[in-house]
Amino acid sequence: MAKTGKRTAAAKAAFADKHDLTVEEAIALIKDNSKTKFDETVEIAMNLGVDPRHADQMVRGKVTLPNGTGKTVRVAVFARGAKADEAKEAGADIVGAEDLMETIQGGEINFERCIATPDMMPIVGRLGKVLGPRNLMPNPKVGTVTMDVAEAVKAAKGGEVQFRAEKAGVVHAGVGKASFEVDKLVENVRAFVDAVAKAKPTGAKGAYMKKVSLSSTMGPGVSVDITSATGN
Repeated sequence: MAKTGKRTAAAKAAFADKHDLTVEEAIALIKDNSKTKFDETVEIAMNLGVDPRHADQMVRGKVTLPNGTGKTVRVAVFARGAKADEAKEAGADIVGAEDLMETIQGGEINFERCIATPDMMPIVGRLGKVLGPRNLMPNPKVGTVTMDVAEAVKAAKGGEVQFRAEKAGVVHAGVGKASFEVDKLVENVRAFVDAVAKAKPTGAKGAYMKKVSLSSTMGPGVSVDITSATGN
């Protein structure tokens, strides 16, 4: 406990009075202060000038990070017959139909991405209250309701990140691991920010990107200069 306290205090001291850094500076600072025994995730949080309660201000999308996430993603697929076989061959971890629905209803959710063929949506729809709050509900807008289940599985396994604005207009995601080289993390951050920029909804008024922050799983956050984050 003492070691953890000292580490936290040291990290807070290192981050004190650090604001609006370049992406490179922020990543270097986070890497220097990532002292945990596990490989922490580098996380991004973006405060957007939107109110996602309004349909024309909802921000949602996906991006394939150029250097991957460094994370092993478990994928569940709702499919039958040949499509179920395709999903398995592509590397899906769990494949099923009614049986998978019952497993999830029983409280067992051992996956981070859920994909479904369109004909499975009447079954998947019954799981809205379970999957929705976890951002796991398949959605055609981000390619997780599709007949091309093999491609969707490969994308999920290959570094694709989905994002959605929460109630306060905040979008957050993991953009790599602290063990990644600085330039690899910088590329991932800018790819994510670019995808969120392109997902700007028609109803967004005024400043769209208000704040961009980076942190590690256990570390403090630091604000990043928005111009540096966009690479402009």
